[in-house]
Amino acid sequence: MKKLLFRLILAAATSYPSLAGAADIDWKKVDAALGKNATVSGDIHRYGLPRSDLKVTLEGVTIKPALALGGWVAFAPMHGGAMLMGDLVLLETEITPVMTRLLDSGLDITAIHNHILRASPATFYMHVGGHGDPEKMATAIRSALASASKTPFDPPPATPSPAPAVDLDTAKLDTLLGGKGLANGGVYQFNIPRRDPIIEAGMTVPAALGGANVINFQPTGDGKAAITGDFLVTGDEVNPLIRALRAGDIEVTAIHSHMLDEQPRLFFVHFWANDDAQKLARGVRTALEKTAIAKIQ
Repeated sequence: MKKLLFRLILAAATSYPSLAGAADIDWKKVDAALGKNATVSGDIHRYGLPRSDLKVTLEGVTIKPALALGGWVAFAPMHGGAMLMGDLVLLETEITPVMTRLLDSGLDITAIHNHILRASPATFYMHVGGHGDPEKMATAIRSALASASKTPFDPPPATPSPAPAVDLDTAKLDTLLGGKGLANGGVYQFNIPRRDPIIEAGMTVPAALGGANVINFQPTGDGKAAITGDFLVTGDEVNPLIRALRAGDIEVTAIHSHMLDEQPRLFFVHFWANDDAQKLARGVRTALEKTAIAKIQ
């Protein structure tokens, strides 16, 4: 995999020598290619690809896109072009045609898996990667999704709808988890980074490219919440983490990789529960403390 990544980077640097860094990339063209506006964090441009077209339910809970259907791709300037990472939300019948189109365009597939169990309809998550001209990669992503899936690319409404309220004591959740969450589409989200850097193809992977623990809370009434997301852990942390989750009555729904060449080797542990939100936050905090996370309060 290291040799493959080196060849990709070398080929991209040769093919696109004018793309030396963030200042050399015309991000408006990338926006236009995807039909989306990016969320920008430093040099990282991240594009949301939520499956708002799907109605997915699990044990009576209608899953909001921000809870477990929030596909995305992100670009970071690197080695004369941009590194691409992303996670596409697909139905089972969409997996092979989308994969075929992405591979034909020169992009890489780094993982395919579930995040939750027993949902109807079942959804799967395809992780993608690449390096090169970000406009061309954005065009390839949109073409594959538009032709082989029903991922929405509608322009945002001229008058945005009011953001759904998060009916939870979010200040208490902040205290319990030792970080500041963010309300997004009716879901309260935490991104808690690991303590040590993650390196992929010679580049530090920031939180915006998948380098953080993700904890999502969707209110389900009477102080309860459905929670899901993923913990980012080394191999020796997997079993202490999942033992802590099970002790807190939190279901472990998947254990897998997202990347191919990262250092240190990392695994993503996905989870699900629907219970008192503060009880679940305590259980998540206990599990987090079994891993090498950045210092929390």
